[in-house]
Amino acid sequence: ILESGMLISADERMVFFLAAFVLYALWPAALCVTRYSIAEEMERGSVVANLAGDLGLELGSLAQREVKLDIFTNKKYLDFNKKTGELYIVEKMDREYLCLAKSPCFLKLDFIIESPLRIFNIELGITDINDNAPHFRRDRVELDVSESASPGERFSLPNAVDPDVGINTIKTYKLSVSQHFTIEIQTGSDGTQYVDLVLTKSLDREENAVHNLILTAVDGGIPVRTGTASIVVRVQDTNDNPPQFDQQIYNINMTENSPIGTLVTKLKAKDLDEGLNSEIVYSFTLYTSEKTQDVFAINPNTGEITVKGTIDYEDMTLYEMHIEARDKGKNPLLGQCKVIVHVTDMNDNYPEIIIESVKNTVDENIPVGSVIALVGISDRDTGDNGKVSLSIHQPMPFTLNESSDRPMHYKLIVSEPLDREKVPEYDIILIVTDAGKPPLSDNETISVHILDVNDNAPQFPQSFYTIRVMENNAPGALLSSLTAFDPDLHENQYLVYFIIEKEIANTSMSMLFSINPENGNLYALKTFDYEIEKEFLFHIEARDSGSPPLSSNSGAVLLKILNTWVRFQKELVLVSNTQC
Repeated sequence: ILESGMLISADERMVFFLAAFVLYALWPAALCVTRYSIAEEMERGSVVANLAGDLGLELGSLAQREVKLDIFTNKKYLDFNKKTGELYIVEKMDREYLCLAKSPCFLKLDFIIESPLRIFNIELGITDINDNAPHFRRDRVELDVSESASPGERFSLPNAVDPDVGINTIKTYKLSVSQHFTIEIQTGSDGTQYVDLVLTKSLDREENAVHNLILTAVDGGIPVRTGTASIVVRVQDTNDNPPQFDQQIYNINMTENSPIGTLVTKLKAKDLDEGLNSEIVYSFTLYTSEKTQDVFAINPNTGEITVKGTIDYEDMTLYEMHIEARDKGKNPLLGQCKVIVHVTDMNDNYPEIIIESVKNTVDENIPVGSVIALVGISDRDTGDNGKVSLSIHQPMPFTLNESSDRPMHYKLIVSEPLDREKVPEYDIILIVTDAGKPPLSDNETISVHILDVNDNAPQFPQSFYTIRVMENNAPGALLSSLTAFDPDLHENQYLVYFIIEKEIANTSMSMLFSINPENGNLYALKTFDYEIEKEFLFHIEARDSGSPPLSSNSGAVLLKILNTWVRFQKELVLVSNTQC
């Protein structure tokens, strides 16, 4: 407040320092939220605070991290300068637009820093300035007052409206000088001031048939702002019995979403006069807000009040209707009462899921306990109807942890090791359910794609291969194809084949055999002689192209050389048997 440049009195300064002392005493309990206060309508570029300094953050580390400012409004009023660490204004803030008549007015935002993730809750108090003048919904009011009216009789006048709050809202009303009228100010249950025009001296129509008055609404701001309405009082001849209701205040309980046409209550006023002077017309007074009149209707002839719009507990929990009964005499008189409708909540709002941040792709070796998403839930209903819970639709290697410092916010974390080769993608269905009867629920799906890591070594289908080759084979002949399998993806499954070097009779294995490194085809590099060497035992290795690469357990290969004479003898016997 002091930084905004507003002038405050000595008493206000004392209140400010007392508040600061209380805040200091309670500081440990308020560490979860960082609060600032500024006046509305501050210019663009104005610095609110050095946020980095207040949060204990180093500017050097912020330059390398992703910073996000989530403001829970439809406009971006603030931004953060990573170079200076300052929170500054990018668009003027109108307190009346942001909070209407609510006071105090807070703009809530989350300051989110990634890598590692940190979230700071910030509340920016928007203090009011006197930028609105009071105004009347009707700038001209005409009143018919009987000349037989007794001093002390009251007449409803329109109240003014000022969207400012605190000392800047309406402070008092003034009436222009009159010998016959004054005003009295009443304060309603919601703090709104209402004005009654009070007759102080008996009227004489023949002396003065019309009284022109000016009603002025004055606020308490600096400088003072005012608004006026013209009051025209027409003096009528005598109709000396006003209608009277049997109660001054009617309290009615109604359930929200009551059907249009539902009867709220039937009012009945009595008038001791006769003829037109006793016939009554019912209507809402100027005290009844336009919003209330959009929801309820009154039959002018019967006094029945019925529902004509939607009753929504989340919009209004209490409606206050001011009713007048006016007779039809030449000089109408009226009586007034108040009808208060208390709205009962129903479970008519579905709970909501808000995905604040999410990682849609993760490595399969992500550590257990890693955060996948930040999720918030809400429900506009109250009581049990507004109590909500969040769950995962079916068992998965993920779990939900409720935030200890942010009620109704959850972290979706990895609860078990992931394996892309088993499950390459998850559709995590989050279900939010309220505690109403019957309960209402909604759901959101978070898709998580699992990225491959090189965690599987190549494997041969067999651990031992036996290959038979007839002696006197041609050099370069294909002996066999030895293929390994790797369930990983991309470069992690691209295999290269090697013969593990070994010498036989001072001859290198690479002088006898070769293998195609791409497909595992094994070739003979020389002609084999059964009388010299009957078999060879060596090993084949498959290695993937991952980083780091993984290798198979070597595949053992036994190459047996077959004697051509044995084969010739078998063929000779076969021919002989055929001839026989």
